[in-house]
Amino acid sequence: MSKLSQMLEKNEFLLADGATGTNLFDMGLTSGMAPEIWNLELPENILALHQSFVDAGSDILVTNSFGASSRRLHLHNLEKRVHEINARAAEIAIKAAKGAGRDILIAGSVGPTGDLFAPLGELTYEQAVEVFIEQIKGLKDGGADVAWIETMSASEEIDAAIEAAIEVDFPYSVTVSFDTAGHSMMGLSPADFAKTMTGKNPAPAAIGSNCGVGASDLLFALLELTDNAQNIPVIAKANAGIPQVKGDAVRYSGTPDLMEDYARLAIDTGAHIIGGCCGNSPEHVARMRRALDNHTKREKPTRAELEEKLGALVAPPSTKTAGEGGRRRRRTT
Repeated sequence: MSKLSQMLEKNEFLLADGATGTNLFDMGLTSGMAPEIWNLELPENILALHQSFVDAGSDILVTNSFGASSRRLHLHNLEKRVHEINARAAEIAIKAAKGAGRDILIAGSVGPTGDLFAPLGELTYEQAVEVFIEQIKGLKDGGADVAWIETMSASEEIDAAIEAAIEVDFPYSVTVSFDTAGHSMMGLSPADFAKTMTGKNPAPAAIGSNCGVGASDLLFALLELTDNAQNIPVIAKANAGIPQVKGDAVRYSGTPDLMEDYARLAIDTGAHIIGGCCGNSPEHVARMRRALDNHTKREKPTRAELEEKLGALVAPPSTKTAGEGGRRRRRTT
């Protein structure tokens, strides 16, 4: 049994952390810089970020390795340092977790390659598997507990990352960004994603959604996903509202109050692991901790209830059939 499964047996809900990139920008990261290079050059900044989330009550720390595959690191002439960067990412998170006085899961972030698969692009499935094997092996060797495959959009890329995790003999979880009319950018629906994941062997330790276009959109997608996830634990890791450009800075509309409401609604929706993605500071995460510690699960919310608390859907499904209470059951095109 994976450490994630063991922790979920002991705790009804787990709190993940908040944003990596947007918080690092506040610490001096500049546009065009690879955040992952700070694992080597400014590890104290990465440690401080992880520590802030531990202090906020997080049970899961996601490593600073989202773009640490050779396909992305080559843009910064770092493709020969994949193993080193990923191992160091895990080691820094472990250092922050050691003083917590409680179990902390180290989730090795594995993001998309950024490339299109053949025939739309040049990347083959076999190449992608090898790319992910290299990255996941670095995370495992550094001491991570699970391959945290996140912000995925295409079925082929998900399958390649899963095959790599299995090859490395490492537990894995998968989250998709459903940011395009209730689907992923490459057309994957929450229901189809969940059904496919339930057929994997070995099964993922958890599945769900992260990032996207707002908290209400993410939880609306999870209404469909949780209906089809069977016994697989579900992850909700939403952005802090909507990004807003103010001068040279990007700020998110979601206040700590809103993200506390989101955490309560995520519980009601059926999520077992709840946290934040872009724009979520330690203050946001601390408010989610309060929600998880004090909220009693209720019936699943309707779309109207989600929008009342979190704001209107930014990218609603273009066509749908409504079920009871206005909830989406199936989408047809």
